[in-house]
Amino acid sequence: MIWRQFGVFVCLLLSLLLTAPPALASVHVYHERPGQTTLRSQQSLRDRSDQAWQAILFKRYRADGLEGMYLRLVGFPGVTTIEPQQPLTIDTGTTLRWQASPKLDPPTPALPNNTNQYDVAAVIPALQKAIPLTLVVPLQGKAPSKIIVPPFAVKEWRELAAQTVD
Repeated sequence: MIWRQFGVFVCLLLSLLLTAPPALASVHVYHERPGQTTLRSQQSLRDRSDQAWQAILFKRYRADGLEGMYLRLVGFPGVTTIEPQQPLTIDTGTTLRWQASPKLDPPTPALPNNTNQYDVAAVIPALQKAIPLTLVVPLQGKAPSKIIVPPFAVKEWRELAAQTVD
C-alpha cells in the first residue's frame, strides 16, 4: 500500500514538473528611497561566441516623473572590455535598427570597464511585438559582441516599458 501511494506521488510530481511553464524572470519594483522607484528586469543572455552577459533593463521614477529607461550590459570581468563612448546597436534582423547612446543615470557615477549602460527610452517602446533582437556591443580592441535577446526577454522588456508608477 505504501509503495502504491509513493508511486502515485512520484507520478503526480513528474507530471507537475513536466507540464510547468519555464521559469522566467519578471519585472521587479524597488522603492530605493523616498520619492524614487525603479522597475527592473534582469536576464542572463549569451552572445554568438557563447560568452555570458547580464542584461538589466530598468526604468527609474523620481517624485517629479520618469528619469529615464536604461539598458545596462555586464560582460565577464577580465574578459570583456566595453568601448564606453560608442553606441549600442539594436537590430531586429529585418530593416529595423536603432542606436542607443551610452548614458549613465544620475545616481551612477561610473561603471567598471566590463559594463556599460545605454539610453533605450526611445527604443523599447518602439518594439511592436516580442521578436528576437541582436545587441551589437562595441568592445575595445576586438570585434563587437553580438548578444542574442530571445522573444520572451523582449516581451518582458515591452511589459516593463508599458508599466508606470503611481
